[in-house]
Amino acid sequence: MTSPTLHSRPETPLRRVLSNVWSPQRNTRRDIDVFLPHSYRGSRRRYPVVYMQDGQNLADPHRAFAGTWGLNQAIDALANRGIEAIFVGVPNLGPERVREYSPFFDARHGGGAGDAYLAFLERTVKPLIDRRFRTRPEREATGIFGSSMGALISVYAFFRAPETFGFAGAMSPSLWFADRALLSYVEKDGTPPGRIYLDAGTAEGGATLRDVRHLARILERKGYDEGTALRVVEAEGGQHSEQHWAERLVPALEFLLRPITERRHSRRPSVSRRSR
Repeated sequence: MTSPTLHSRPETPLRRVLSNVWSPQRNTRRDIDVFLPHSYRGSRRRYPVVYMQDGQNLADPHRAFAGTWGLNQAIDALANRGIEAIFVGVPNLGPERVREYSPFFDARHGGGAGDAYLAFLERTVKPLIDRRFRTRPEREATGIFGSSMGALISVYAFFRAPETFGFAGAMSPSLWFADRALLSYVEKDGTPPGRIYLDAGTAEGGATLRDVRHLARILERKGYDEGTALRVVEAEGGQHSEQHWAERLVPALEFLLRPITERRHSRRPSVSRRSR
């Protein structure tokens, strides 16, 4: 088995690429982008890490499916607000995207490999990032973020792997998938401490808004208070697209990354690893 190689791209000096990363959990290989904060070179600081789905859509218009999230510009804007982190872009594998991003099987669309993909993030990608870069490896400083199906797996990961992820961002989550199985899963699962960002655009349709509001109510009942542990945004005129997610990216990341004291819930979270 060959080891992943690390190299920089001269046109983007703060971007590093871990090439040919092998996933024993999924029997796949992929290149993983790592976006470093501007202060990384000149300091010995350690940084929180955000693991982002659909990595090819984050910053490179030549690889993006339909435009990018403008992550480079978001990193600059966050730095101007005193917020710096390492962002890890994990690309989807095209035809395998739906299968990897859902732990639930949908009779029409498939799915069902979400647990294996999550194990890849936890057991392969995160240890590799923690070895290669100056990270803060603790759960409170480790987050996961995505849109659409990538948002579905991100919310799932926050509850499925609370020993690893301390915050999650979900833009326009595909909650409809597998007959809304994620809603039932979250409602029945534990209450790990942390922060959750959740949004949808008003132009995405009534069903999408209803599902997001339903999830927000579940989270509020579980003790995630709006404004501290939870932020829910309904973007006026927002559509299901990279352009509209890019417009919401900076405030979403600012909410998740800003230094706040985590609220302790009345019910203690279960942070034990479950077998997969």
